[in-house]
Amino acid sequence: MVTTTPPLAPLIVLVGPTASGKTALALHLAQHFQGEIISCDSVAVYRDLEIGTAKPSLAERALVRHHLIDVVAPTEPCTAGDFSRLARVALTDISSRGKLPIIAGGTGLYLRALIDGLFPSPPTDPGLRDRLRQRAATHGAAYLHRILTRLDPAAAALIHPNDTPKAIRAIEVSLAARQPLTQQWQQGRDALTGYRILRLGLNPPRPLLYERINTRAAAMFDHGLIEETQQLVARFGYHCRPLTSLGYAEAIAVLRQQLSRDQAIAHAQQGHRNYAKRQATWFRREPDMHWLPGFGNDPQVIANASNLVAQHLQP
Repeated sequence: MVTTTPPLAPLIVLVGPTASGKTALALHLAQHFQGEIISCDSVAVYRDLEIGTAKPSLAERALVRHHLIDVVAPTEPCTAGDFSRLARVALTDISSRGKLPIIAGGTGLYLRALIDGLFPSPPTDPGLRDRLRQRAATHGAAYLHRILTRLDPAAAALIHPNDTPKAIRAIEVSLAARQPLTQQWQQGRDALTGYRILRLGLNPPRPLLYERINTRAAAMFDHGLIEETQQLVARFGYHCRPLTSLGYAEAIAVLRQQLSRDQAIAHAQQGHRNYAKRQATWFRREPDMHWLPGFGNDPQVIANASNLVAQHLQP
Protein backbone atom coordinates (compact mmCIF):
# COMPACT_ATOMS: atom_id res chain seq x y z
CA MET A 1 0.00 0.00 0.00
CA VAL A 2 1.30 3.42 -0.96
CA THR A 3 0.87 6.03 1.75
CA THR A 4 0.89 9.72 1.00
CA THR A 5 1.97 12.44 3.34
CA PRO A 6 -0.76 15.03 3.89
CA PRO A 7 0.14 18.48 2.59
CA LEU A 8 1.52 20.96 5.07
CA ALA A 9 -0.89 23.68 6.16
CA PRO A 10 0.21 27.30 5.63
CA LEU A 11 1.08 29.34 8.71
CA ILE A 12 2.10 32.99 8.90
CA VAL A 13 4.26 34.25 11.76
CA LEU A 14 4.49 38.03 12.17
CA VAL A 15 6.95 39.42 14.70
CA GLY A 16 8.62 42.71 15.54
CA PRO A 17 9.43 45.01 18.43
CA THR A 18 6.78 46.68 20.51
CA ALA A 19 4.96 49.55 18.75
CA SER A 20 6.14 48.41 15.30
CA GLY A 21 2.60 47.97 13.97
CA LYS A 22 2.11 44.21 14.17
CA THR A 23 -1.61 44.54 14.90
CA ALA A 24 -2.26 46.74 11.86
CA LEU A 25 -0.44 44.42 9.47
CA ALA A 26 -1.93 41.26 10.96
CA LEU A 27 -5.44 42.70 10.58
CA HIS A 28 -4.79 43.59 6.94
CA LEU A 29 -3.43 40.14 6.13
CA ALA A 30 -6.24 38.37 7.96
CA GLN A 31 -8.91 40.36 6.16
CA HIS A 32 -7.38 39.84 2.73
CA PHE A 33 -6.44 36.16 3.08
CA GLN A 34 -9.31 34.72 5.15
CA GLY A 35 -7.18 34.55 8.25
CA GLU A 36 -7.53 34.45 12.01
CA ILE A 37 -4.99 35.87 14.44
CA ILE A 38 -3.30 34.11 17.34
CA SER A 39 -1.88 36.69 19.72
CA CYS A 40 1.65 35.86 20.89
CA ASP A 41 1.92 38.23 23.83
CA SER A 42 2.70 37.27 27.40
CA VAL A 43 0.52 40.04 28.88
CA ALA A 44 -2.40 40.09 26.43
CA VAL A 45 -3.35 36.58 27.60
CA TYR A 46 -4.57 38.08 30.90
CA ARG A 47 -8.10 39.29 31.46
CA ASP A 48 -8.87 42.65 33.08
CA LEU A 49 -5.59 44.26 31.95
CA GLU A 50 -6.42 46.63 29.12
CA ILE A 51 -4.69 49.99 29.05
CA GLY A 52 -1.14 48.78 29.65
CA THR A 53 -1.27 45.79 27.30
CA ALA A 54 -1.78 47.41 23.85
CA LYS A 55 -4.23 44.63 22.99
CA PRO A 56 -6.14 44.96 19.73
CA SER A 57 -9.22 47.08 20.39
CA LEU A 58 -12.67 45.53 20.65
CA ALA A 59 -13.46 47.05 17.24
CA GLU A 60 -10.37 45.41 15.74
CA ARG A 61 -11.28 42.09 17.34
CA ALA A 62 -14.75 42.40 15.81
CA LEU A 63 -13.22 42.65 12.33
CA VAL A 64 -11.13 39.48 12.63
CA ARG A 65 -11.35 36.59 15.04
CA HIS A 66 -8.53 36.64 17.59
CA HIS A 67 -7.27 33.83 19.79
CA LEU A 68 -5.37 33.76 23.11
CA ILE A 69 -6.44 37.21 24.27
CA ASP A 70 -8.12 37.43 27.71
CA VAL A 71 -7.86 33.68 28.33
CA VAL A 72 -6.13 33.64 31.75
CA ALA A 73 -7.10 35.23 35.07
CA PRO A 74 -4.52 37.70 36.45
CA THR A 75 -4.02 35.45 39.46
CA GLU A 76 -3.06 32.44 37.33
CA PRO A 77 0.32 31.74 35.73
CA CYS A 78 0.68 31.41 31.97
CA THR A 79 4.01 29.83 31.10
CA ALA A 80 5.53 29.39 27.67
CA GLY A 81 4.42 25.76 27.85
CA ASP A 82 0.85 26.80 28.64
CA PHE A 83 0.87 29.19 25.70
CA SER A 84 2.28 26.54 23.37
CA ARG A 85 -0.46 24.07 24.26
CA LEU A 86 -3.24 26.63 23.86
CA ALA A 87 -1.80 27.96 20.62
CA ARG A 88 -1.46 24.50 19.08
CA VAL A 89 -5.13 23.83 19.82
CA ALA A 90 -6.03 27.15 18.18
CA LEU A 91 -3.85 26.35 15.15
CA THR A 92 -5.59 23.03 14.60
CA ASP A 93 -9.01 24.66 14.93
CA ILE A 94 -8.23 27.49 12.50
CA SER A 95 -6.68 25.25 9.86
CA SER A 96 -9.48 22.68 10.13
CA ARG A 97 -11.97 25.37 9.15
CA GLY A 98 -9.97 26.35 6.07
CA LYS A 99 -8.77 29.63 7.56
CA LEU A 100 -5.21 30.96 7.50
CA PRO A 101 -3.60 31.08 10.97
CA ILE A 102 -1.55 34.23 11.60
CA ILE A 103 0.57 34.32 14.75
CA ALA A 104 1.30 37.93 15.65
CA GLY A 105 3.20 39.20 18.64
CA GLY A 106 6.45 40.11 20.26
CA THR A 107 7.03 37.51 23.00
CA GLY A 108 9.92 35.56 21.52
CA LEU A 109 9.98 32.86 24.20
CA TYR A 110 6.30 32.04 23.62
CA LEU A 111 6.87 31.83 19.87
CA ARG A 112 9.88 29.58 20.27
CA ALA A 113 7.95 27.29 22.64
CA LEU A 114 5.17 27.00 20.07
CA ILE A 115 7.33 26.35 16.99
CA ASP A 116 10.41 24.62 18.40
CA GLY A 117 8.84 22.96 21.44
CA LEU A 118 10.08 22.86 25.01
CA PHE A 119 12.81 20.92 26.76
CA PRO A 120 11.96 18.46 29.57
CA SER A 121 11.80 20.65 32.65
CA PRO A 122 13.68 19.52 35.78
CA PRO A 123 11.70 19.01 38.99
CA THR A 124 10.69 22.13 40.86
CA ASP A 125 12.36 23.00 44.15
CA PRO A 126 9.81 24.77 46.38
CA GLY A 127 12.44 25.48 49.03
CA LEU A 128 14.75 27.21 46.57
CA ARG A 129 11.83 29.13 45.08
CA ASP A 130 10.79 30.39 48.52
CA ARG A 131 14.35 31.48 49.29
CA LEU A 132 14.56 33.36 46.00
CA ARG A 133 11.25 35.06 46.67
CA GLN A 134 12.51 36.14 50.08
CA ARG A 135 15.66 37.57 48.53
CA ALA A 136 13.59 39.46 45.99
CA ALA A 137 11.43 40.88 48.77
CA THR A 138 14.52 41.88 50.78
CA HIS A 139 16.91 43.05 48.06
CA GLY A 140 14.62 43.89 45.14
CA ALA A 141 14.00 42.45 41.69
CA ALA A 142 17.28 43.81 40.31
CA TYR A 143 19.22 41.66 42.79
CA LEU A 144 17.68 38.46 41.40
CA HIS A 145 18.28 39.64 37.85
CA ARG A 146 21.99 40.05 38.63
CA ILE A 147 22.09 36.46 39.91
CA LEU A 148 20.45 35.29 36.68
CA THR A 149 22.94 37.31 34.65
CA ARG A 150 25.80 35.40 36.28
CA LEU A 151 24.09 32.03 35.74
CA ASP A 152 22.72 32.61 32.23
CA PRO A 153 23.46 35.95 30.53
CA ALA A 154 21.38 34.98 27.48
CA ALA A 155 18.28 34.33 29.59
CA ALA A 156 18.84 37.53 31.58
CA ALA A 157 18.88 39.52 28.35
CA LEU A 158 15.41 38.19 27.52
CA ILE A 159 13.77 38.64 30.93
CA HIS A 160 12.86 42.11 32.13
CA PRO A 161 14.58 43.07 35.42
CA ASN A 162 11.17 43.64 37.03
CA ASP A 163 9.78 40.23 36.06
CA THR A 164 10.61 38.45 39.30
CA PRO A 165 8.56 35.26 38.62
CA LYS A 166 10.34 34.58 35.32
CA ALA A 167 13.74 35.34 36.84
CA ILE A 168 13.05 32.99 39.74
CA ARG A 169 11.98 30.19 37.40
CA ALA A 170 15.04 30.66 35.18
CA ILE A 171 17.39 30.58 38.19
CA GLU A 172 15.59 27.55 39.63
CA VAL A 173 15.76 25.59 36.35
CA SER A 174 19.40 26.52 35.74
CA LEU A 175 20.46 25.44 39.22
CA ALA A 176 18.36 22.26 39.21
CA ALA A 177 19.80 21.07 35.90
CA ARG A 178 23.28 22.50 36.56
CA GLN A 179 23.06 23.98 33.09
CA PRO A 180 21.94 27.43 31.84
CA LEU A 181 18.28 27.59 30.90
CA THR A 182 19.02 28.75 27.36
CA GLN A 183 21.28 25.73 26.78
CA GLN A 184 18.52 23.41 27.97
CA TRP A 185 16.19 24.86 25.32
CA GLN A 186 18.20 22.94 22.72
CA GLN A 187 17.42 19.53 24.19
CA GLY A 188 14.50 17.20 23.59
CA ARG A 189 12.07 19.64 22.05
CA ASP A 190 8.65 18.72 20.72
CA ALA A 191 8.71 20.81 17.56
CA LEU A 192 5.55 21.90 15.77
CA THR A 193 4.81 19.73 12.74
CA GLY A 194 2.30 19.79 9.90
CA TYR A 195 2.82 23.41 8.89
CA ARG A 196 4.90 25.32 6.38
CA ILE A 197 5.80 28.62 7.95
CA LEU A 198 6.28 32.05 6.43
CA ARG A 199 8.10 34.32 8.88
CA LEU A 200 7.63 38.07 8.52
CA GLY A 201 9.53 40.56 10.70
CA LEU A 202 8.87 44.28 11.04
CA ASN A 203 12.04 46.35 11.26
CA PRO A 204 11.23 50.08 11.37
CA PRO A 205 13.99 52.70 11.72
CA ARG A 206 15.01 52.77 15.36
CA PRO A 207 14.67 56.56 15.92
CA LEU A 208 11.11 56.53 14.56
CA LEU A 209 10.30 53.40 16.56
CA TYR A 210 11.51 55.04 19.76
CA GLU A 211 9.34 58.07 19.04
CA ARG A 212 6.31 55.79 18.74
CA ILE A 213 7.26 53.95 21.90
CA ASN A 214 7.59 57.20 23.86
CA THR A 215 4.25 58.46 22.58
CA ARG A 216 2.43 55.22 23.31
CA ALA A 217 3.88 54.84 26.81
CA ALA A 218 2.83 58.39 27.71
CA ALA A 219 -0.63 57.83 26.20
CA MET A 220 -1.18 54.82 28.47
CA PHE A 221 -0.83 57.07 31.51
CA ASP A 222 -3.06 59.73 29.89
CA HIS A 223 -5.72 57.08 29.29
CA GLY A 224 -5.84 56.00 32.94
CA LEU A 225 -3.12 53.41 33.48
CA ILE A 226 -2.57 54.46 37.10
CA GLU A 227 -6.28 54.28 37.85
CA GLU A 228 -6.61 50.88 36.17
CA THR A 229 -3.62 49.59 38.12
CA GLN A 230 -5.13 50.85 41.37
CA GLN A 231 -8.33 48.90 40.63
CA LEU A 232 -6.33 45.77 39.78
CA VAL A 233 -4.32 46.03 43.00
CA ALA A 234 -7.53 46.37 44.98
CA ARG A 235 -8.85 43.16 43.39
CA PHE A 236 -5.74 41.01 43.10
CA GLY A 237 -3.02 42.53 45.29
CA TYR A 238 0.39 44.01 44.53
CA HIS A 239 2.01 40.65 43.80
CA CYS A 240 -0.25 39.73 40.89
CA ARG A 241 2.20 38.48 38.24
CA PRO A 242 1.09 40.54 35.21
CA LEU A 243 1.41 43.72 37.28
CA THR A 244 5.20 43.28 37.10
CA SER A 245 5.06 44.00 33.36
CA LEU A 246 6.16 47.27 31.80
CA GLY A 247 3.83 50.16 32.47
CA TYR A 248 2.01 48.47 35.32
CA ALA A 249 5.21 48.20 37.36
CA GLU A 250 5.78 51.94 36.97
CA ALA A 251 2.14 52.70 37.81
CA ILE A 252 2.50 50.68 41.01
CA ALA A 253 5.60 52.72 41.87
CA VAL A 254 3.41 55.83 41.62
CA LEU A 255 0.77 54.28 43.88
CA ARG A 256 3.49 53.46 46.39
CA GLN A 257 4.82 57.03 46.10
CA GLN A 258 8.18 55.74 44.89
CA LEU A 259 7.96 57.68 41.61
CA SER A 260 6.15 60.78 40.46
CA ARG A 261 3.84 60.46 37.47
CA ASP A 262 6.37 62.13 35.17
CA GLN A 263 9.16 59.90 36.48
CA ALA A 264 6.98 56.83 35.93
CA ILE A 265 6.32 57.82 32.34
CA ALA A 266 10.04 58.34 31.71
CA HIS A 267 10.85 54.96 33.32
CA ALA A 268 8.16 53.21 31.26
CA GLN A 269 9.41 54.82 28.06
CA GLN A 270 12.97 53.73 28.77
CA GLY A 271 11.82 50.25 29.73
CA HIS A 272 9.85 49.82 26.51
CA ARG A 273 12.79 51.07 24.43
CA ASN A 274 15.09 48.57 26.14
CA TYR A 275 12.52 45.84 25.58
CA ALA A 276 12.28 46.70 21.88
CA LYS A 277 16.04 46.36 21.61
CA ARG A 278 15.95 42.94 23.27
CA GLN A 279 13.12 41.85 20.97
CA ALA A 280 15.11 42.89 17.89
CA THR A 281 18.10 40.90 19.13
CA TRP A 282 15.95 37.84 19.76
CA PHE A 283 14.13 37.89 16.43
CA ARG A 284 17.32 38.36 14.45
CA ARG A 285 18.18 34.81 15.52
CA GLU A 286 15.00 33.39 14.00
CA PRO A 287 15.64 31.40 10.80
CA ASP A 288 14.26 32.28 7.35
CA MET A 289 12.90 35.66 8.42
CA HIS A 290 11.63 38.01 5.72
CA TRP A 291 12.44 41.44 7.10
CA LEU A 292 10.13 44.33 6.21
CA PRO A 293 11.87 47.71 6.67
CA GLY A 294 9.10 49.83 8.10
CA PHE A 295 6.00 49.92 10.30
CA GLY A 296 3.07 47.57 9.88
CA ASN A 297 0.79 50.29 8.55
CA ASP A 298 3.24 51.56 5.90
CA PRO A 299 1.69 51.04 2.43
CA GLN A 300 4.89 49.56 1.02
CA VAL A 301 5.27 47.17 3.95
CA ILE A 302 1.65 46.07 3.53
CA ALA A 303 2.20 45.51 -0.21
CA ASN A 304 5.42 43.55 0.31
CA ALA A 305 3.90 41.40 3.07
CA SER A 306 0.80 40.73 0.99
CA ASN A 307 2.91 39.60 -1.96
CA LEU A 308 4.92 37.24 0.24
CA VAL A 309 1.75 35.74 1.75
CA ALA A 310 0.15 35.33 -1.69
CA GLN A 311 3.24 33.48 -2.93
CA HIS A 312 3.27 31.33 0.20
CA LEU A 313 -0.32 30.27 -0.37
CA GLN A 314 0.25 29.14 -3.93
CA PRO A 315 0.09 25.33 -4.26
